[in-house]
Amino acid sequence: MSLSEANRNKPDIALNFRTIINDLVADGRLSVKDADQLSLKTRTKDQLKWHPLELIAEELMQDQKKPSAALDLETLTLWLCEKSKQPYHRIDPLKIDSQIITKVMSHEFAKRHGLLALEVKDDEVIIASAEPSVSSWETTISQSQPGKVVTRVISNPAMIRQYTTEFYTMARSVSQANALGLNNNSLSNLEQMLELGQLETMEANDEHVINIVDWLLGYAFTQRASDIHLEPRRVKGRVRFRIDGVLNLVYELPGSVMTAVVSRLKILGRMDVAEKRRPQDGRLKTKTHDAHEIELRLSTLPTAFGEKMVMRIFDPDILLKTFAQLGLANDDYDRWESMVQNPNGIVLVTGPTGSGKTTTLYTSLKHLATEEVNVCTIEDPIEMVEPSFNQMQVHHNIDLSFADGVRALLRQDPDIIMVGEIRDLETANIAIQAALTGHLVISTLHTNDAPSALTRLLELGVAPYLIKATVLGIMAQRLVRTLCSECKAIADPDPEGWKALTTPWKMNAPKIMYKPVGCLECRDTGYRGREGIYELLPMTDKIKSLIDETADIGKLRMGGMKEGMKTLRLAGALKVASGITTVEEVLRVAPFSGTE
Repeated sequence: MSLSEANRNKPDIALNFRTIINDLVADGRLSVKDADQLSLKTRTKDQLKWHPLELIAEELMQDQKKPSAALDLETLTLWLCEKSKQPYHRIDPLKIDSQIITKVMSHEFAKRHGLLALEVKDDEVIIASAEPSVSSWETTISQSQPGKVVTRVISNPAMIRQYTTEFYTMARSVSQANALGLNNNSLSNLEQMLELGQLETMEANDEHVINIVDWLLGYAFTQRASDIHLEPRRVKGRVRFRIDGVLNLVYELPGSVMTAVVSRLKILGRMDVAEKRRPQDGRLKTKTHDAHEIELRLSTLPTAFGEKMVMRIFDPDILLKTFAQLGLANDDYDRWESMVQNPNGIVLVTGPTGSGKTTTLYTSLKHLATEEVNVCTIEDPIEMVEPSFNQMQVHHNIDLSFADGVRALLRQDPDIIMVGEIRDLETANIAIQAALTGHLVISTLHTNDAPSALTRLLELGVAPYLIKATVLGIMAQRLVRTLCSECKAIADPDPEGWKALTTPWKMNAPKIMYKPVGCLECRDTGYRGREGIYELLPMTDKIKSLIDETADIGKLRMGGMKEGMKTLRLAGALKVASGITTVEEVLRVAPFSGTE
């Protein structure tokens, strides 16, 4: 007889607040004094509304077995698993197919019994509950899922309630929106500022598209997503989140619903809803449920099955981080600071999309934008609105290009000019003229590494003597995932990988290296968060002597290394030696330098 079958034969016994307190005291987890205090504090609370563990966890009483820790909800849930001898499962919403699990039982049934289906397999359905001794619901689930074994696990009661509300509300909105056919004209009066976190108050007759967009944005914020991808397909559109640089599929929407969601977001981003044939850009500012402001940059692209939209999420708090928190420290930071402290010249940042260039530029400008200087930017589009800058956006439909923008900015008495990207010779020349006339210009190029930026300028047609006269230095960068501090473990030596990172320096491998393991905190990826690795090429006399019409990238790279430039792979190797990331992660993102 399985555990589930055995449980069905037992009478239902719901958890009791007083009994749990007594058990915690008996198990040496709660002091008698704290138990009495808990009893007094919770008499005035509505014990029917909250799970007993939530009432106890709210007070954060000291765990007597771990004096430095508190009895929070996760700790109490794990204790309940041990007590009831049932398996624990931490809910990871990104690993749950909400469209399938919401069909296992009705929303009312799930709320009444405090349940959430986590996974449906060919022969098994996994159900999360926070009531280990209540099993009457299992018969109903077994009848609705013939041929499947019901496997029950214990999960955090607050997460069960939260995701039950979110998943079923989303499923209902998608279903009803799809059934109504979605007349896009009904979307014309939606507000621009969204107030998120209101799912619990949504009714079936509310605007379903508002509900879907609300959920998707709130969901992305809580999951630490940096980008949201809305991708139309022939039958169903896909919603994917980029988290720590990796895309995760989170939902599939019917085609008509996907179209309506994109249309709503286009209106919120002040884009032309009727224009579906041309790419468009927009921006949106919203708030999370805790009133934290977030900015999103919207971009659409016409595809075979409709408009694809990508929303890049910018957290203004990122500008409050130090360079050390971004991964730029020690010698690299000193070199970068010496570059941007110059009164005139050009500083370039290179790297592909998503490599952290925007964060580096904005953080640098934030530090430079004192009351004594005038900082102006020309961007396409403006990534984040920053009050300490004077920001202007490129508008191609009125022939306002980067070059035109810089010309206009030069008449605004600037000290520092940030050009979003140097794309052509005209923009490069006007940036050089700005540098020659006493301004500091900071800009970006899309090249693989720092030396390639010099050959890119030459390819655009910039004269070598102008590059020598104006360019102060170049920094290439990438973002590597950082190891989860909760689960990383010592790894076996990887001499070949280490050699690939450190050639031609031939550095000795560190005595201790770490590997990703995977735990609940990092969603079993072994990584949590990202940090920059940087390659700084200083424009020394030696480097300048190598710049001419026939400049060789290999010679520039070797010259830079002799002048103290660390390649991206070597910078990554130092992060590996510090236990921050892994050899595999650095090899994944850092380009082959040609020096191996």
